[in-house]
Amino acid sequence: MSSFRKALKSRQKNHHERSQPAFRKHLGLLEKKKDYKLRADDYHKKQNTLAALRKKALDKNPDEFYFKMVNSQLKDGVHVTKKGQEEVEVTEEQKKVMRTQDIKYVEMKRVAEAKKIERLKGELHLLDAESKQKNKHTFFVDSKEEVQTFNLASHLRTAPELVDRVYNRPTLETLETKSIQGAVQPHIIKKLARQRKHQYRILSQRIDREKKMFVISQKIQTRKDLQDKTKKVKVKKETPNAAAIYKFETKRKS
Repeated sequence: MSSFRKALKSRQKNHHERSQPAFRKHLGLLEKKKDYKLRADDYHKKQNTLAALRKKALDKNPDEFYFKMVNSQLKDGVHVTKKGQEEVEVTEEQKKVMRTQDIKYVEMKRVAEAKKIERLKGELHLLDAESKQKNKHTFFVDSKEEVQTFNLASHLRTAPELVDRVYNRPTLETLETKSIQGAVQPHIIKKLARQRKHQYRILSQRIDREKKMFVISQKIQTRKDLQDKTKKVKVKKETPNAAAIYKFETKRKS
């Protein structure tokens, strides 16, 4: 019973640490041993780090070179690798679409663009597109005199005004036997040419849009595939125009 009374907490005295004397209040709280221990450990850690860096600098080879010395920069006190404009893996437009749209929606829009492209190609035939490579037509003659007197219009048997055409270039016999169909006035022909040029511009924009949608769908699919826990190795890094390529470990299906 006496031992129980000694163990009672109510009879124990509370331990009070000595406080800062009144004439030293301006110095703040009185430092205890645990505070000193923390301060001392931090001080020695910093001194050891400085000593290790000093030794590393003394042992460094002055001719040593790494590419990261020129390909990195300080940002907020941390070394980060520089990235050029051409090395950006995902553009801001691609990030926005990948965050807000599902792969099925992106693929649906891409297929719709592909169908519109095929329909435009069928209408325009790409006969006088600006991006199309210019064709060459070589004529062979027997002598130098024929080269000097060579007349392209008479050789093609067509009118001189139609020589520059790459399509719809009738011969003189056809012009004599058949009537001209379609627009013949110069201002109407120029208007049709402007409309055709506008259609080619729309076709070019749709082709670029279809390519972008294809790249976005590939990147979304790659991110979904990466959620698989199968062991994988990156074969090719991601670029703005192509998704990353991974090689997955083969698994035998039981």
